[in-house]
Amino acid sequence: MDAARLHDLVTTAGATLIGVALLGGLAVLLGELRLRLKRRDRFAQAPAGPTIAAGSSDLLEPLKDAFKRIGHHTAVRDPAKVTVLRNKLIQAGFFSREAPVIYLGARAVALVAATLAALLVMPLAAKNGGAGAICIAGILALAAILGPDMVLNSRRQTREREYADGFPDLLDLLVASVEAGLSLDAAVSRCTDELARRYPNLVIHLRFLVLELRAGRGRKEAWSGFADRLGIDDARAFATMLRQAEDMGTSLGETLTVFSRDMRAKRMLRAEEKALALPAKLTVPLILFIFPCLMGVLMLPVVHRMMRVFPN
Repeated sequence: MDAARLHDLVTTAGATLIGVALLGGLAVLLGELRLRLKRRDRFAQAPAGPTIAAGSSDLLEPLKDAFKRIGHHTAVRDPAKVTVLRNKLIQAGFFSREAPVIYLGARAVALVAATLAALLVMPLAAKNGGAGAICIAGILALAAILGPDMVLNSRRQTREREYADGFPDLLDLLVASVEAGLSLDAAVSRCTDELARRYPNLVIHLRFLVLELRAGRGRKEAWSGFADRLGIDDARAFATMLRQAEDMGTSLGETLTVFSRDMRAKRMLRAEEKALALPAKLTVPLILFIFPCLMGVLMLPVVHRMMRVFPN
């Protein structure tokens, strides 16, 4: 009996360790990709000087190569799906051309690891009828299937909030620069330098926009691509506004002023909406946590006095 319990314990622990290792590997991979992106941007901004030696991140190169090889075998053959996945990764901050392949490889590895963990747990569930083993297998399967997408969506939402917060400031700077006599392209370059500290992720997309404009890409296509990379409605509306202003020949300064005023009004409305929704969101924590404590503080003295008056 003790040997059976020991075998079940070892099986459960092994499945749990595999799940933890799986999630840890995905977190390390995503962190490494983000670190490489930040390092590349830092090197691009730094002045010429002595080279810096590669750090311990080179140890993860075999892991990335393995994910890449697996991703090539499991890659989506539909170009439309590949384009959608690449746009999602760009919006999440992964700009490498090989990012979709690495992502698909990581998902395949996660599914294989979850399958192995479930196979290790199933004999335990079949032997003892334990619901705990089945729950562990289900959690591992959900983590492998939904984990990469959840991490990707979380990064996208975090960056989209930064883009939405920084876009009105970008428009204000563009209005000031255009009214000062700069062209729109020069104004974007100027705004990139001003927003580098406050909105670093937004500045990355602005630099891509500046490079595209300098390379000779049309202004309409460059701003449309910029809006697609950001993935927010304000950027798409701004790109549409610029295209219509250029087609109709209206004043760019006046158009930017009106659009900037609308963006500031929208940001104020979003802030008011969050402020008005705060009392409703606080209702549940108040009922669950503060109200029982308040009742306890009010009723405990009464209970204590009654116990002293009526000892029996």
